[in-house]
Amino acid sequence: MSAAIFDDRQCALGEGPLWHPLRRQFFWFDILGQRLMSRDASGPLEWVLDRMASAAACIDRDRLLIATETGLAVLHLDSGRLEDLIAVEADNPATRSNDGRADRQGGFWFGTMGKSAEAGAGSIYRWYRGQLRRLFTGISIPNAICFSPDGRSACFADTAMAQVWRQGLDADGWPVGERQVYLDLSPLGQEPDGAIFDADGGFCCALWGEGAVIRFDAKGQETHRYQVGGKHSSCPAFGDQGQMLVTTALQGIESPDTHQGLTYIVTHDLNTLPEPGVVL
Repeated sequence: MSAAIFDDRQCALGEGPLWHPLRRQFFWFDILGQRLMSRDASGPLEWVLDRMASAAACIDRDRLLIATETGLAVLHLDSGRLEDLIAVEADNPATRSNDGRADRQGGFWFGTMGKSAEAGAGSIYRWYRGQLRRLFTGISIPNAICFSPDGRSACFADTAMAQVWRQGLDADGWPVGERQVYLDLSPLGQEPDGAIFDADGGFCCALWGEGAVIRFDAKGQETHRYQVGGKHSSCPAFGDQGQMLVTTALQGIESPDTHQGLTYIVTHDLNTLPEPGVVL
């Protein structure tokens, strides 16, 4: 198990990494820098956006669905054109989008939060085949949105509370029943950020301030720890078998050194499964 620098461009707030299976490349966001970033065989790539954006899902080879501070939009990768899909809290300049991920039914979950992380200002939404629903409210920093391998449960966190919940889903991916606490990391002083499931049901979560991605089993016990060079590790994404991308952030670090805010690649021995795309 080892970590190496994947990209040396510093991100004020690196987030939302995504492996694009058709392009065979990673994408990720610098939320505060208002840019989408990637690398291919030619070197670093960058799309400068006109607003903050934070999370994405693949539609097809040339289009991404992205969560932005004004709602969902379609980004055309070849031209850089941003096409608005639906407004979400666009009339509230105090909030922005945060974590998000496609579910296994072709929907897309994403969170909103106060730009200064105001208590309870955020929500979690789901877009599914043209329908938008607000699922949860009163969340300060929504994170760790990810889905079990069978698609019948979701996890999400409030980083400010240091708690992760598990929520049952029906066959179409809508919540059923009450959410249950899966992890309470507050006694350890750990802050759950972005997360992803592996193929064996392991919950792999970046911990803000720890410089690490921790894998937890179904009972919430730590099984693996993957260290990276950036203190504020924010979100992982699986790529080809044996590779995991981890974003980090400069935000909140006084006098950061050159290892902060970079994007890291981690080698691992976990079993992974492809991230699903979104169906518009």
